[in-house]
Amino acid sequence: MNKSFFITSAGLLCIVLVLAAGCTQPATPPATPTPTPDVTTAPPTPTPTSGSLIPGPTQTLPEMWSLDVQVKSNGEAIDPQIITTVRGGKGLNFIQQIDVRVTRSDGVVEEDKMVKPMFVGKELSLKGTTQNKDRCEVWAVTPQGGERVKIYDAYVPFRQY
Repeated sequence: MNKSFFITSAGLLCIVLVLAAGCTQPATPPATPTPTPDVTTAPPTPTPTSGSLIPGPTQTLPEMWSLDVQVKSNGEAIDPQIITTVRGGKGLNFIQQIDVRVTRSDGVVEEDKMVKPMFVGKELSLKGTTQNKDRCEVWAVTPQGGERVKIYDAYVPFRQY
C-alpha cells in the first residue's frame, strides 16, 4: 500500500512540475506591421535677433488680477529648457493669456504663449542654454482691453546650488 501511494504521489508530482515548467510551446508572437513613415514638419529654427540681454523694469497687476509665475531652468546640460509655471493667484480665471519670451545668451530669441484656461501647474517650456545669462520676460494680458503687463523679467540661472 505504501509502495503504490509513493508511486502515485511521485507521478502526480512529476505532472505538476512538467506543467509548471511550461513545457508547452508558446504561441507565435503576432507579426508586427511595418510602420509607415509619418510626414512631420520641423519646427521653425530660431534665428538670432537683436534681443537685449539686460532685464528691465516690471509692473504689478491689479490685486483682483494678480498672478504668480515661477521661472526656472531644468538644469539638464543635454537639453536645457527654461520652464515657466503658473503658481496661482486671483487672476487665474481672468487673465486671458501669458506671453513668454526667452532671450538666450547666444542671441536667439524664442517666444510662446499660454492661453486660457489657466490653472496651477500649467507650464510652458522654451529652449535655453547652459550659461547663466538667459533672460526671460513674462507678460500677462489683462481682460480689459487686452493690455500686456510685464510681470517678470530676470536672468534664469542654468543651475542653482
